[in-house]
Amino acid sequence: MSVSSIVSMSGPFCRIKRVGAFSRKQVRDALLDGQIQPWFQPKFCLRTGEVSSVEVLARWCHPKYGVLPPLSFLHHLRNGRLMDQLLFSQMSQSFSLLKKAECQSDVLNLAFNLQSQQLANEKLPSQIQALLKVYGVACSRITLEVTENEMIQATERSRQVCVQLRDLGCSISIDDYGTGYSSLHRLCQLPFNEIKLDALFVRLLGTDPRGAAVISSTLALGEILDVTVVAEGVETSAQHQTLLEMGCRVGQGYLCSPALNARDILSWLAVRRVEQQQVVIQPLLTGNRSSV
Repeated sequence: MSVSSIVSMSGPFCRIKRVGAFSRKQVRDALLDGQIQPWFQPKFCLRTGEVSSVEVLARWCHPKYGVLPPLSFLHHLRNGRLMDQLLFSQMSQSFSLLKKAECQSDVLNLAFNLQSQQLANEKLPSQIQALLKVYGVACSRITLEVTENEMIQATERSRQVCVQLRDLGCSISIDDYGTGYSSLHRLCQLPFNEIKLDALFVRLLGTDPRGAAVISSTLALGEILDVTVVAEGVETSAQHQTLLEMGCRVGQGYLCSPALNARDILSWLAVRRVEQQQVVIQPLLTGNRSSV
């Protein structure tokens, strides 16, 4: 078995481990055994810090090597045509999280990643609808993210699947926007209502004017098309402030939180909610004291 370097993650920390490359059977068995689990990274309001949505990301909780990222297993799932099985597993586990979040007064929407091969499945909309019905989750709480490259290469059948998902009430997001070669004409043909600006352009803020130019043009496009623009890779307070000044409303990145497992995201949301309540209450208390 060949040896490769992969990243093993625990909370916000990353470290490199030398482990053997996994076989397709090992990955399939891990999926069936529930070892491949959803982790959750918040999307947040850049102005208030409020979190109303999380992106669902797959992590392999390996019994020997710890938490492993998608690069250690995703290619086997793609080649083994197991992406739908992964999606439905992630959805089922995430819908259970929604119920727990609601019990602690946190109302969340969920975003899931789709591959181009999944969009070719004409049964996908009805399968997702059936699963949502089982868990009593409204379609409007679901966003399906497809990368720009995969979206612009989509066949007419895949585009129709996207239209059907939109008709159900799901949102469609163009992920990693700015890294592909889509034309405005092609974009206007796609049934999306969110653009996720690739983290590359956020990293360029303050060092390369082209980053700010791309962000500004994307924000203007979002305004014209009436779609939400999400800035990915927000990691510093300076980036946060610059994006706010440029008119960006929604962000995602380590400045807010890394991806967390189900238990940790629930704890994180509870603590954050208390902190935000204190931020709101403190000025009111100060104002009351000054008026006495």
